[in-house]
Amino acid sequence: MNKTRKIDLTRWLAVASLTGLIALGLAWEMWLAPIRPGGSLLALKVLPLVLPLAGVLKNRMYTYRWLSLFVWIYFTEGVVRAWSDVAPGNNLAMLEIGLCLLLFVACALHVRVRLKKPAASAAIPAETI
Repeated sequence: MNKTRKIDLTRWLAVASLTGLIALGLAWEMWLAPIRPGGSLLALKVLPLVLPLAGVLKNRMYTYRWLSLFVWIYFTEGVVRAWSDVAPGNNLAMLEIGLCLLLFVACALHVRVRLKKPAASAAIPAETI
């Protein structure tokens, strides 16, 4: 698989998992298992996830770097709620954990592929050695 294809794959994996986290967070706190009937202000927790969406869509390296660290906040929330909530909240929390891990892996691989240097033998012409 060539480099541009890997970049595209990791980019769309990051976009899919990020939008999945946003949709899950809204649905969770508004309809699926809200803390209070009718929804709660806890749905606002997805607003910080909307900010990196533009950078990921524009393929900005800086966004992938800080998003790979930022996602651990949502991972931690998922772990706490998976342990403490009852069904269906704990099942939604496990889904959040999975999406967070997927987003982290996508961001880390994206940065790694984009920063990968060409092989040394290809970079230095044979005549100069």
